[in-house]
Amino acid sequence: MRIIPAIDIIDGKCVRLSKGDYATQKIYNENPLEVAKQFEAHGIQYLHLVDLEGAKSNQIVNYKVLEQIAIKTTLQIDFGGGLKSDADLRIAFESGANQITGGSIAVKNPELFQKWIVKYGSDKIILGADANNRKIAVSGWMEESSEDLIPFIQNYQNKGIEYVICTDIAKDGMLEGPSFELYQEISETIPRIKLIASGGISTFDELPRLAELGCEGTIIGKAIYEGRISLKQLENYILNQ
Repeated sequence: MRIIPAIDIIDGKCVRLSKGDYATQKIYNENPLEVAKQFEAHGIQYLHLVDLEGAKSNQIVNYKVLEQIAIKTTLQIDFGGGLKSDADLRIAFESGANQITGGSIAVKNPELFQKWIVKYGSDKIILGADANNRKIAVSGWMEESSEDLIPFIQNYQNKGIEYVICTDIAKDGMLEGPSFELYQEISETIPRIKLIASGGISTFDELPRLAELGCEGTIIGKAIYEGRISLKQLENYILNQ
């Protein structure tokens, strides 16, 4: 199972939210590149980078942070937040993203998102399936759509999607543990999907449980920043897999 730390960006700074609420913003580091280099130094190869300002706006905002991390580290970066047009996607890839995650766009403009899957390939485009009460949420999680989570993923798998990041919004940033039952249901219902768990990771012991459920990767944010899971623990986990 891949270990994928998260860096969320507002005003060019590394922040975390609770349940996606922008009012709960907490700054952890003024320099995201410094954080990314710490990850890299502990053998981590992947990064989930989210442009929180972009997620609320109509376009990508913090692409310069992406560019800086891509140039100055070897991390494989999955970038999301504010990708709403062909121009946004081009900027993201030109700035060094290895993959992009589309969430709101997959709900609001499915024709464009499907075009991206065809044009860039399923190894480059990740489906962002962020859910509140099993309904897909969009626009930086400020809106709830009528889309049910599992049929939403199944529909896009039929259109070529291989990777999906599933976040249970009620768990995100709360350090209360991930949605094991939800991930088990997704793994059993959609067995060929490459499921990346996100939201609620609070202790190291949860990682092997997610691996047993068949998760291809897991995104870890606040548990690292709050010292619940150490980078040394993650380094050892990666080495011993």
